[in-house]
Amino acid sequence: MMDLHSARNNKVSRISAMARLVLSLLFLCGGQTSLCQSTSEAQKEAAANDNSTVFTRILDGLLDGYDNRLRPGLGENVTEIKTNIFVTSFGPVSDTEMEYTIDVFFRQSWKDERLCFKGPMEMLPLNNLLASNIWTPDTFFLNGKKSIAHNMTTPNKLLRLKDDGTLLYTMRLTISAECPMQLEDFPMDAHACPLKFGSYAYPVSEVVYTWTQGAAKSVVVAEDGSRLNQYHLIGQTAGTEDIHTSRGQYTVMMANFYLKRKIGYFVIQTYMPCFMTVILSQVSFWLNRESVPARTVFGVTTVLTMTTLSISARNSLPKVAYATAMDWFIAVCYAFVFSALIEFATVNYFTKRSWAWDGKKALEAQHPKKRDPMVLSKKPNNVCSAGVNYTPNLTKDVSISTISNTTSVQLRGSETKMVDPKKTYNSVSKIDKMSRIVFPVLFGTFNLVYWATYLNREPVVKGVVTST
Repeated sequence: MMDLHSARNNKVSRISAMARLVLSLLFLCGGQTSLCQSTSEAQKEAAANDNSTVFTRILDGLLDGYDNRLRPGLGENVTEIKTNIFVTSFGPVSDTEMEYTIDVFFRQSWKDERLCFKGPMEMLPLNNLLASNIWTPDTFFLNGKKSIAHNMTTPNKLLRLKDDGTLLYTMRLTISAECPMQLEDFPMDAHACPLKFGSYAYPVSEVVYTWTQGAAKSVVVAEDGSRLNQYHLIGQTAGTEDIHTSRGQYTVMMANFYLKRKIGYFVIQTYMPCFMTVILSQVSFWLNRESVPARTVFGVTTVLTMTTLSISARNSLPKVAYATAMDWFIAVCYAFVFSALIEFATVNYFTKRSWAWDGKKALEAQHPKKRDPMVLSKKPNNVCSAGVNYTPNLTKDVSISTISNTTSVQLRGSETKMVDPKKTYNSVSKIDKMSRIVFPVLFGTFNLVYWATYLNREPVVKGVVTST
C-alpha cells in the first residue's frame, strides 16, 4: 500500500512540473514577441529619424552657399527650360473685350547642377517654400492681361528635386489673355486664341524654352474643360517663335486654341426675326392700293423693326470699322423692307385720280336732286300763255310725260355710268402684281447665295504660327 501511494505522489509531482514548464515557456514566448514588436517599431522610428536627418542634412548642404540670384550654368552653358501645359478649364470668351480666360497647370522643368545630391531617394518631394530659396525662371505671359496664382488653402505649387539636380516646378494659374479676332465672317467665324510666354529678362544666349514632349503633346486640354457657350473648342497646337528687340533675341512659346462659333443663338435672335420682317413687309403687296393706312403701317413698322434689330445685333460686338456677315444680311433685309415702302409710295403716286371724281358723280347719281313737278308743269304753260291760242290739255300731258321720260333716261344713264367708278376702288396695280413675284424671288436668291457662301467656305484664321 505504501508503494502504491508513493507512486501516485510521484506522478502528480511530475504533472505539476510539466505544467510549470509549459507556463514558463508561454510567458517567455509572449515576452519575446512583445520585445520583437517593440524592437521593430524602435528600428522603424530610428530609420525615419535617420531619413529625416539625412534629408535635412542634404537640403542644408544644398542651400549652403547657394546663390539664387544666379541662373544655373552661368557663364558656361545655356539654361534650357522645358515646359508643358495642362488646361483644366477654357473660357469664357469675351467678344467685346477680345479676351479669354484659361485655368492651367503650368509646368516648368530645368537642371541645376548645384542641387545634385546622394541619398536613399532619387526624388525629393519638397514644399513650395523651397522655391523662394532657389533660382526659378522669370517666365511671364506676353499677351496676358491679368494672371492669378491660386493661394487657397496654401499656394498651389509643386516642387520636385531629382538626385541629378533636375527640378520640376508646377503651379496653378488663371490667366486672362488677349485674343485678336477678325470678325468679317461673324457669326460664321473661327479664331485662334494664342497664349504666349517666355523669359522676361534672359535672351536666347542665356535661357532657351522648349516643349517637354514636343509641340504636338505638350498642350493638353481636359475632356470636360470647355466652359464655352458660343464656341466650340476644336483643337490646339503649340509652337515657338523668336522676337528681336533692342536688347537681344528672345524665345517665345506659343499655344494656339482654335475656336469655332456656334451659330444657333444668332439664328434665333437675329436671322429669323429679320427673315420674318421681310416676309411681313411683302404682305402689303397683296393689299389694295387704296388701303393707304394699312400699307403705310406695314411699311413704317417693318422699317422700324429692322432698325431695332440692327442696333441690338451690334451690341454684342466690338465697335469694328468693317462690316460683318451679319451686317450684310441685315443691310440687305433693310433694303428689301425699305424698297417695299418705296414701292407703295410709287404705286400710290401713279394711281389714277379719276376714280375720286367719278365716285362723286356716282354719289350724285345715286342721290339726285328732287325737282318740283309744279315747276315742270308751269314751264309749258308759261310758254303757251305767250301765244294767242291755248293748247289743249292733251298736249300738256304729252309734254309732261315727255319730260318724265327724259328725266328717267338721264337717271338710267347715270346709273349705268356709276358702275365704272366702283371698279377703281378694288383695282390692283401692275406694279403690285410684279412685286408679288420679283421681291420673293430676289430675297430667296439672296438667301441661297448668302448661306451657300458662308457655310461652305473654310473659315480663315489669321495670325496662326505653325508648330515647330
